[in-house]
Order: sequence, then C-alpha cells, then structure tokens
Amino acid sequence: MVSETGSDHANAPGDEAAGGTAPGTGNRAAPAPGGGSAPGAADDAASEPGDETPDSAPRTSVWLDRRAPSRSRRTESPAGLDRNRITEASVRLLDADGLARFSMRRLAAELDVTAMSLYWYVDTKDDLLELALDAVYAEITPPREDAAWQDRLRELARSYRELLVRHIWISPLAGTFLNIGPNAMLFSYAVQDIVRATGLPLERQTGALSAAFQFVYGFGTVEGHFKARCDATGLTQDEYYRQAMGTIRAQPHMRRITEASDELMAARGGDTVEEMRERDFVYALDIVVAGIEAVRDRSGAPAR
Repeated sequence: MVSETGSDHANAPGDEAAGGTAPGTGNRAAPAPGGGSAPGAADDAASEPGDETPDSAPRTSVWLDRRAPSRSRRTESPAGLDRNRITEASVRLLDADGLARFSMRRLAAELDVTAMSLYWYVDTKDDLLELALDAVYAEITPPREDAAWQDRLRELARSYRELLVRHIWISPLAGTFLNIGPNAMLFSYAVQDIVRATGLPLERQTGALSAAFQFVYGFGTVEGHFKARCDATGLTQDEYYRQAMGTIRAQPHMRRITEASDELMAARGGDTVEEMRERDFVYALDIVVAGIEAVRDRSGAPAR
C-alpha cells in the first residue's frame, strides 16, 4: 500500500538533544529541534570547485565560531552584500533547486558576485546551510500564550509540519547540524514551555517531546517529499496516488497485501490525499495528547 503519511527517516529532530531542551533526547548541551553532529551537510550535496576554502577547518557549528576572518585569502568585500542577503539568497536557491544542487558558485551567480567574495562572510558551504536552516525556523508561528497546553502543542506541531513541507531540504539538515541558532532555540524554548505545562514528571518530559515532535518531523518530511515528487511528475497528489495504487494492484504478488488494506483505507475516510493526510495528522496528535494526559494522571501531578 502506498502511504502518503508516516515516517521512515532516521535522525529525526532531537535524536541527539540533551536535557529536555528540544524535541528529543540525548547527551549534547543546548540543543534545538534537530541537532546532529554528523559531518557537514556538504556530504549530501553536490560539491563543486570553490565550495570549500583551502584553509577551512572542521567546526561544530557556525554559531560557535568566533574566529577572526582570514582576510589574506579573501577578495574585497563587494558593495551591498552582507550575511543576511546571502542567507536569504541561499534559502531561495535551496527552495528552487534543492540541497543536492546547492553550491557556492550557484549562489554567487544568483547574487551576481564572485564565489570568493562570499568568503568574506562565511568559511564553508556548510556555514551557509546552517544559516539558511536557522533562518527558516523564524517562519514557525508561536502558539498562543493564553491557550491550554494541548492547543499550544497542536498549534506548534502544525506550524512545524508546514515548515517541513514548505522547505523539504531542512529535514536532512536538521539531523546534521546542532540547531543552536537564535530561531531554532526560540522554537526549542516554545516546545519546552508546552511540555512543562503538561504536568508530566520531569523525567518523562523528554519522552513526550520525542513522541510529539519526532512524529511531526517524520510526518512533515514524508508529506513534503511526496508533494515534491508529484510536482516533479506534473501530476496532482490525487492523480499520482491513483496511478501508484493502480500499478501496485496490478501486480499479482501484491494483491493479497492490497486487498487486506482495502478495509482499512475505506475506514480512513477522506475523498482526497490531502483530506486523508489531514485526518491522520489530527488523530495522531490526539493520540499523543491523550498519552501525555494518561501518564500525567497516573503520576498524580496536575497540569500547570
């Protein structure tokens, strides 16, 4: 059965987070949604000459770098260029071309400057990817402060899901970088405020973070890539789904599996892929909320 929801992606947000400060668990200090320590995301993207500088050294995060610029290897800073403008252009390119095609040369062409001029502001392509990642976290809508924690969780989860669908390139980056930029940390703090308000015992709160926001990460990642695949084929999501299901049902060796799922799919409800997906998302969040409430009630701790 073709599923347009769910998650088969490893390294979801918070897999390496620490101290309950992000959606997940782990052993690192000051995490945010995501937070990996894998080699730079350039490993996942096409590399071109000029993408890295000769004297660049491995670093943990662009947000932890306080080194003075090495101007001996840099051109003159071009007029009208700054880090914010470079970051905005990076986001536009990543949205348009994807992570695999992103390079310093393409970015320089977009800005009408030389590739080397970008090194006034960043040391590596990974720096740009990390800056772009944090920039889009600013698009997450903060939940209402006066709402119940259940409603705040649903609001924040929906906004995070929409972000993952809108910028499909952030999913692998969120699992690669530390996610300790200012916007990522604001998201992390908002998540912490919600889970504290649940009344869960402190030792259970990171588990609740994982259940809620790693689910959203997986759901939004799959949804975003499914939508992108449909767009690439020129088909609507419903057309693509019908075509895929028709192809699968035509395979004799898969008929037993598809027939067994027909009852489940009929009970799922919804006339379109988007309606089916929305029902799944809402109900899954209801289950997460109910689970948190059940654990809290067993512990005897009241919600705040």
